[in-house]
Amino acid sequence: MAERSSWPELRDRRMAGPGAQEGHAAARLAHELGKDVRERREQLGWTQGQLATAAVMTQSAVARFEAGGTVPTIPVLDRLARALGTKLVVKLAA
Repeated sequence: MAERSSWPELRDRRMAGPGAQEGHAAARLAHELGKDVRERREQLGWTQGQLATAAVMTQSAVARFEAGGTVPTIPVLDRLARALGTKLVVKLAA
């Protein structure tokens, strides 16, 4: 029977693989964007369905986005920002 690896060993092996660092960074960014949208939606007292209607998308798409399950395109981010009464700011910083 094969020897089991500990979680830290398994994580380290996977993070050393090709593309793992980039994938992790993309997932972190998706999570942060989703958190920002959820917080703004909650400030407005809106449901996910209300945001979906305002942004012309489905409630399930809003739920996936807020959970960090998808990395949106710039046009989708812009629609969400407009629906939430904010503006989208994208910039590169050193």
